[in-house]
Amino acid sequence: MIKGLLFGLVAAIAPAAIATAQTAPGAITYIQAGTLLDQPGRTPRGPTTIIVRDGKVAELRDGFVAPEAGATLVDLRDAFVLPGMVDMHVHLWGIGGDPMKARLGALNRDRFDDEMTAVANARTTLNAGFTSVRDLGGDPRGIRALRDAIDAGTVEGPTITNAGEMISVTGGHGDAGNGLAETFADAVHAHDVNVCDGPDDCRRAVRAQVGLGAKVIKFAATGGVLSNVSGGLGRAMTPEEMRAIIDTAHALGRKVAAHSHAAEGTKAALEAGVDSIEHGTFLDDETIRLFKAKGAYLVPTEIAPVAALAQARGGALPPATIVKAEQAAAAMAANHRRAYAAGVKVAFGTDTGVSKHGDNASEFALLVQNGLTPAQAIAAATVGAADLLGRDDIGTLAPGKTADIIAVAGSPLQDVTRLQHVDFVMHRGVVAKMKPGSL
Repeated sequence: MIKGLLFGLVAAIAPAAIATAQTAPGAITYIQAGTLLDQPGRTPRGPTTIIVRDGKVAELRDGFVAPEAGATLVDLRDAFVLPGMVDMHVHLWGIGGDPMKARLGALNRDRFDDEMTAVANARTTLNAGFTSVRDLGGDPRGIRALRDAIDAGTVEGPTITNAGEMISVTGGHGDAGNGLAETFADAVHAHDVNVCDGPDDCRRAVRAQVGLGAKVIKFAATGGVLSNVSGGLGRAMTPEEMRAIIDTAHALGRKVAAHSHAAEGTKAALEAGVDSIEHGTFLDDETIRLFKAKGAYLVPTEIAPVAALAQARGGALPPATIVKAEQAAAAMAANHRRAYAAGVKVAFGTDTGVSKHGDNASEFALLVQNGLTPAQAIAAATVGAADLLGRDDIGTLAPGKTADIIAVAGSPLQDVTRLQHVDFVMHRGVVAKMKPGSL
């Protein structure tokens, strides 16, 4: 079990005090790990000591090494330790996982209320073991502010790669005026910068999101389950619009994620050079071939249609979403099994905000149920996600890497659901969560 901080600190010290102690310049922490999965996808190491200096992994030493003078010791000798997880598809902004509450509060909440909720969602996500996320849709200024506050250490949360608002065609998934009464639709459209029609207008929309601080661009290639319109899940953008978005984003140094359900939309996005497909619900042999030929990632979000279907049938979503939720839930599992078997690259993502924040790791069981091994699922949430982000400082634990580290009781390689109960979290060298006696 975790015996606490043993060198110079008592075991009962509060986590907030632990974090404060480790933010000091030159902070040194020795983590004694019973089992260490330092390179997901490979065989884990036995007893190992991780030495963290100034927020980075400095050394990995075999065995349990006594700390040097002035260092902090974290005892995880009975725990399974691995890199912090990465969720490549979240929505931290506003109320997530409770659509009825969100709808009821739509007229008396504004972006300041949603910002406070986003701060809480970020902390919940970090405590669940996700030390980095890609936020794929929220108030662009608010998410940028949250990202920067976390980077500055003034707010607790995962490192955020933010997309701002999803780019959409008029009437498409992402047009916030869909289904609103005229007065409200006009008010929404007066402030839209993410809705575009035609290649030139879509180039403008990309530049607008980058100007608002977006580090990644997301667009809606197809309709969406949660759109309050009767349109289905088919292709919404023209191939020319998609190409304009992707080329403009790449020229500005941003990777591109495409929300896509229908195979026609997925194929068009892949042919245009998109970096990842979010959801990828309907796949055929040609689409799978294109994934592999282009080297693009599938971000499965398998928990999303399950959550949406339960919400739709429970009356928490508009009637127009029910048929779409049923179609997506029925098709996704079988199609993803085919993609996994074919060797399509996978990066872990949940669409959390549809499901509840903090439940992100429930996705692992679905991935394994549909054909990935636990080792492959963990690799998708670490090395695969890091590769898609273009970050070489996370995903593994080695000298020079960012000290994003988590621990669970027992091996998730044997039972992947153990990742739903993370007992230790270190983010950039700072202990964010530790539960004495929980391991």
